This record gives sequence, structure tokens and C-alpha cells, in this order.
Amino acid sequence: MSKKDLLTKLWDIGQKIVESKGFELVDMEFVKDMGNRYLRYYIDKPGGITLDDCQLASMEIEKILDDIDPIPYSYILEVSSPGIERPLKRDKDFIRFIGSLVEIKTFEKIEGKKLFTGTLEDYSDGIVTISNGQKYSIPREKISSAKLKYNWDGESR
Repeated sequence: MSKKDLLTKLWDIGQKIVESKGFELVDMEFVKDMGNRYLRYYIDKPGGITLDDCQLASMEIEKILDDIDPIPYSYILEVSSPGIERPLKRDKDFIRFIGSLVEIKTFEKIEGKKLFTGTLEDYSDGIVTISNGQKYSIPREKISSAKLKYNWDGESR
């Protein structure tokens, strides 16, 4: 099985289980770090995810993975919250968080910048519009990463 096929299978397994529990699968990664492989699922729900939610999802995912055994080597399964600065990965994420403070990084400079922080004002037709005193329209395909940005006390935008 190719790595792409494996990642698709792992995503599908996680998504099916997580959604059956009323949660949202925000992201998934399968990485090697410090000599260990980690399969990480990031889940969320309105009002935030709890430790009990993560434990429940982890146990259910682990059962399925143990049964079908799609990964031919050892790994560590982790299920957690995406955090207060959760990534924005899909169209529905951009739509859901209109009005929120976001940080967007682009693959190439747009209006002389590759890093944008501001209020997410709109998302339509593949264009993300943010404002921080100036409006920026950023094509979705030029975004390398996007996340919610928490305004820590004293931090300037």
C-alpha cells in the first residue's frame, strides 16, 4: 500500500469513528519523531473537546486499527484537541470561523507579504478575505497554512 493510500485509509477510519461520537476530525498526521512513529488525530466539537472525549475516541480508533492492522510497524496513537490556535484546513473551517482572528501564511508573497494576521471577514469562491486595517484577498491555493490566532494579553496584532 502506498503512503498516500495508507494516509487516506487512516483518515477515513478516524473520521468515521470520530463523527459517530459527535466530534469533528480537524486534522491527522502520521510522522516520525525522535525515532518513534506517531499517528495523531486532532478532534474538536462545539464548546471544545475534553480529555474524556479524546480517551473515548482513542479507544474506539485503537480497536479498529488493532483489528485491521493497516500499519506494518509500531507506532504511538495520540488523540487530542487541535488547541486554541486550531488549523483551518477545509472550506468549512474558513466559513465557520468568519469573524475570528486568524494567521495565514502563503507560499509566495502577496502584496509584498507572506504572513497575514487579521480578522477573517469572508470566504467565497476560493478567496479568503482578512482585514487588519487593510483588506487582503488571498486565493486558497496560495495558502501554505492557516490557523486561528489567539490574542494573548499584550500581544499586538
